[in-house]
Order: sequence, then C-alpha cells, then structure tokens
Amino acid sequence: MPTAPAHAALPPLRLVELGAVGPEDVVFDGAGRLLTGVADGRVLRIGLPEPGGPDRPAEVREVGRTGGRPLGLEVLPDGRLLVCDAQRGLLRLDPDGTAGVEVLADSVAGVPLRFCSNAVAASDGTVYFTVSSRRHGLDDWLSDIVEHRPTGLLARLAPGGEPEVLLDGLQFANGVALASDESFVTVAETGARRLTRLWLTGPAAGRHDTLADDLPGFPDNMSRVPGGGFRVALAGPRMLPLEWLHRAAPRVRRAVAATARRLPPPPALGGARVAEVGADGRVARELRGRGYRMVTGVAQHGGRLALGSLREGAVAWCDLPAPASG
Repeated sequence: MPTAPAHAALPPLRLVELGAVGPEDVVFDGAGRLLTGVADGRVLRIGLPEPGGPDRPAEVREVGRTGGRPLGLEVLPDGRLLVCDAQRGLLRLDPDGTAGVEVLADSVAGVPLRFCSNAVAASDGTVYFTVSSRRHGLDDWLSDIVEHRPTGLLARLAPGGEPEVLLDGLQFANGVALASDESFVTVAETGARRLTRLWLTGPAAGRHDTLADDLPGFPDNMSRVPGGGFRVALAGPRMLPLEWLHRAAPRVRRAVAATARRLPPPPALGGARVAEVGADGRVARELRGRGYRMVTGVAQHGGRLALGSLREGAVAWCDLPAPASG
C-alpha cells in the first residue's frame, strides 16, 4: 500500500462572503486579485487585503456574466479569462472590457459540451480542457460518481483550430494542469481518485499513464506551484462504501444512483483538504483546515492560498504554510 502522506494544518481560514453559492474554482490574476464564478452565472473579482497591511474587508466586484454556470477558470497572458461553463461550453471573457462573452467551443467531435469543467492554456495558445461527463450534467454530478461509467474527456483547442478529443473514457474528468516545461498535461479523474498524465513532448509524446494514484480524497481542480508540483483540491475524503459499490454490477450502481437522485443532496464531508503532489507523482503532504467544506478549487499567489467550493457561499483564504522539508 502507498505510504499515507504527511498532514499539515492550514492556518485559520478567512472567508469572503459572495452573496451567491458555489465559487467552484479560484484563480489569481497578474495583480494578485482573486477570480471565481458562482452559481448565478456571475464572474467575480475579489481584492484581498494586502499582506502586512491594515485589516479591511475584501472588495468583491462583478466583472461579467456567462449566461450559464461558470466552473473552471484560467487567466490568459493578455488578462482575458477562459471560463468553462457547464451549460455553454468553453468561453472567453474580458474582465476589464465591454466585449462580452465569446464562445470558443460548444461541442467536441460533434457532441455538445454539456459539462465543460476546467481548462489550462499553453504558451503557444493551445487550450486543454475537460468534459466531466457525457451522460450527466452538473446538477446530477453525483450520479456519474456513483454509476462509475467512464465518459469524461480531455480535449484540445489549438489556435484557429477545432476542438479535438485527446483522451476518452475518463472517470469524471475534472481539474487540468500543465507541467512547468509543458512536457505533459495532467487531468484529475475524480471518480478514480487519480491524476492521469498525457505526454505532449519527448519519446512518450501521445501516450498517457498515471501520475498519481490512490489519492487520499476525490481530486477536483488543481493548480501548478513554483518548483513544478501541483496543489490538488480534494472535494471529499476517501469513502470505502463507495469503493465497494464501484465493484458491484453496473445494474446495482445504476439503481443506487436512481435512488440517490430522489434524495436530498448528501452533506459535504470533512473540512478543507488539499493535496500537494510533486511532478514525479509523489503526494508530499495533505493540508487540512476547518470551517470550509467540499474544496473544489485551489490557487496560490505569493504567500496566499485561496480555496473555492461547490457548496459554500464564500471563498476562503489564508497565509500559505511553509513548504515541507526533506
């Protein structure tokens, strides 16, 4: 069995209430401002207090509306924002302009993007993005996890090109990130608790393998950190009953999913959880905190760590703990 990762406690989390539910992903722009999208379709920009400066309320400003449900975000070099919208597809938004929202892709391989989840842009402008499920939408994400039928995608949109599928049959494809040298792209398979790696350069280009497996929770969005590793949001802890269910016959899983759809949404388990994964796939440690549930997004800027959640009505942030030694 893999060695359990070391644990480190997050400092007390500070919350910024948004007046809306579900800041699913969080990213920092070049000026250190935090961006997130919420369930009512708004994209918000949040100015956190300056480090070492006077304590003051965070400034929250609406910078756009997608007309759908924004999920994963990616800040482009020119300041514009890639937005994965669960209802509208892959979008681009200018948070400082009046150009509105541009649809970059609303289908791939002839199939509508019903659950576009997360995106990352390479230095040449190529966008890699995920589709969590081709069977279920965001409102029914739990059915996809329970049924455990691999219908997620990793896709690519080259500048001036059409979207194309790179990897099919993924277990709830979610967060996506590039290696620091862009030699590979990695995607979180939430339903399998693993990170899958697709090589983009070198002798293994075009092949995929497992970067990290048997993660201590369900991986969601992720972000690259200085030094080449990744921080991975863990939306919940490992659940043995679900693992047993995944080994059951497909008809049993379908029946359980149908029952779950008739019940209220299950409570978010545990507190805040973030895994630190090296470029070699080793889970260096797991960060844990209290007062915030179902972490689905994580971002770093300077000495700050910010968290997003599909369930909460606020973003959370804290001073970043010191890196693990040894």
